[in-house]
Amino acid sequence: MTETNAIVDRYLAIWNEADPQRRRALIAEAWTQDATYVDPLMRGAGLDGIDAMIAGAQAQFPGFEFRPLGSVDAHGDRLRFRWTLGPKGADTIIDGTDFAVLSADGKLASVTGFLDR
Repeated sequence: MTETNAIVDRYLAIWNEADPQRRRALIAEAWTQDATYVDPLMRGAGLDGIDAMIAGAQAQFPGFEFRPLGSVDAHGDRLRFRWTLGPKGADTIIDGTDFAVLSADGKLASVTGFLDR
């Protein structure tokens, strides 16, 4: 479980990373080359697409940060986890649940996100 928590912590840190070069390096470490992401508002494919999508979300919600919410559920190569989003140092306003599929080496191969609140 510690490993799955570290994967989710790294995933959320990528969404929070404001430095474009650092964010890109983190994406390359955590995601497969052909990874995909989709949620009700956006989608990205490949490292470039995921980077552009995260940059767009940061532009849409400046000063906001993602935080883990609850525990990570794992089943084989599948993860389910919740997160919350809001201004740094203030109450959050958006909650979501993401489902991830991991590659054999533990990288994110796909993530599907849902907005809960």
